[in-house]
Amino acid sequence: MSRVINCNPPCQRFFYILFPCLRSILFLIQKLIAFKVLNAYFCAPNQENMISAHDISLQYGKRVLFDEVNVTFKDGNCYGIIGANGAGKSTFLKILSGEIDPNKGSVSIEPGKRMAVLKQDHFQYDEVSVINTVLRGHDKLWSIMQAKDAIYAKPDFSDADGIKASELETEFAEMDGWNAEPEAASLLSGIGIVEADHHKLVKSLNGNQKVRVLLAQALFGNPDILILDEPTNDLDIQTAVWLEDFLLNFKNTVIVVSHDRHFLDTVCTHTVDIDFGKVNMYTGNYTFWYESSQLALRQKLNANKKAADKRTELQAFIDRFSANASKSKQATARKKLLEKITVEEIKPSSRKYPGIVFKQSRSVGDQILNVKNLSSVLDGEPLFSNLDFTVNKNEKITFLSKNSLATAALFQILAKEKEPTTGSVEYGQTITTAYLPNENEEFFNGDETLIDWLRQFSKEKDEIYIRGFLGKMLFSGEETLKKSNVLSGGEKVRCMLSRMMMREANVLLLDEPTNHLDLETITTLNNSLKNFEGNVLFASHDHTFTQTIANRIIEIGPGGYIDKLCTYDEYVADEKVMAQRAKLYDLQAV
Repeated sequence: MSRVINCNPPCQRFFYILFPCLRSILFLIQKLIAFKVLNAYFCAPNQENMISAHDISLQYGKRVLFDEVNVTFKDGNCYGIIGANGAGKSTFLKILSGEIDPNKGSVSIEPGKRMAVLKQDHFQYDEVSVINTVLRGHDKLWSIMQAKDAIYAKPDFSDADGIKASELETEFAEMDGWNAEPEAASLLSGIGIVEADHHKLVKSLNGNQKVRVLLAQALFGNPDILILDEPTNDLDIQTAVWLEDFLLNFKNTVIVVSHDRHFLDTVCTHTVDIDFGKVNMYTGNYTFWYESSQLALRQKLNANKKAADKRTELQAFIDRFSANASKSKQATARKKLLEKITVEEIKPSSRKYPGIVFKQSRSVGDQILNVKNLSSVLDGEPLFSNLDFTVNKNEKITFLSKNSLATAALFQILAKEKEPTTGSVEYGQTITTAYLPNENEEFFNGDETLIDWLRQFSKEKDEIYIRGFLGKMLFSGEETLKKSNVLSGGEKVRCMLSRMMMREANVLLLDEPTNHLDLETITTLNNSLKNFEGNVLFASHDHTFTQTIANRIIEIGPGGYIDKLCTYDEYVADEKVMAQRAKLYDLQAV
């Protein structure tokens, strides 16, 4: 011991670092031996209950959000939380994470398990570096790192400090702390944050980048329970696919709220439906839940069909869906869940779907839209340049860009609400347009009722006629007397869709139409645009929406544009397109 005391401080500190490292190596050897012994047990189909809600009730005034909810989330599954706008999806996640206390009931987590939550405060870490923000996603590991650094920074490093440092180093190594920063950097790169930004302060990033950093923080450190609220918001194609692949390979419990049906279908093993204060869990992804519940509803309404025939029809649906699932990239264990489902588990849906039907007052002629040499610049920076395209009959075109300001500017120009920097936009004589902007606040500044609000956009002023359009969008009775300036984001978009339907246009322009909408309205809008016989020009981050509507893809950027006659999935998979995209956003080439 005296030899250690007489060493100079650097040697002394080296000893305290080296000793726990040797202990950690022995610890890892023990872990590997234990893994071989216990591997069969860990790979067994039995699943632990990771987190459970017991008799959860929550009420705001007279409004009951949850009434004696009991639900359990098991290890290794991914649960997609769905429900109408205002049903309480995000609130339920906050109850699970402990951010909100219910009026009654409790949440229990398996002892020793760690939960990570995608944070919604985009300014919380403004004064922290990007890499450290991710590392702080693991509270215990971060506190050990801070404690270690504080001890080694002491000018009067004592024996007691050395013993404490040794203990911290052992714990740090056991938590795989030496790989923490490389893992954090890998997550950041995967999520679209370039290496040059890793050591910048978070406040130097834009809003979209901050969201990605917070997402990397939630994913960091292999949490046992991962809670994500709208994780795909503002993600581009590649980053969304990266996140899907990450979660497909994630072995622990995921609970996620999302309005992206492709994302839910790809990653989820179960669907959790929040409806009328109750929470019901179903095996299968969103599309399985939607199609099976609609089939069960049709059967319920068909009183003449024999029970045996209904059962046979449901079983055939299950078998068909299970066979299709085997072709997806879901893990084998997830596909097997569908094989175990029974006909009795399929229940009819109680959901209400709006009636969205776009009619044309006249069909398009031969000349629809011709765009020449179109460019737009914002604050001296090009959003897109040299855009040329002609719209033909039966074309439904989606416009893509890494910068949502570029697509927003394009649609404002196409709607004649903004002048381009260069170029021209010419519509044919037979063309009428209807435009759904991404930002709609300017339409809802007054205090008129919804009837009066919609009446101002209609040639027909009769109240019954106006109520008919509002009723299609699920505004009925006293709801039609709501003031337009107190509407939620989803209600505003539904009103704007009513306005569009009234125009009976033959060319529809829609900029991010699925924003703020619930899955029921998104699904209905999706089907309506698929069946629309005129032309559709739109921008959307919703994968399923884009894949099922678009038959032509135009991607715009500062370096020009890419124009392909293909589906969205074909576009994403095209290696030649990927090479072109790099040049599209190269400002040096402009």
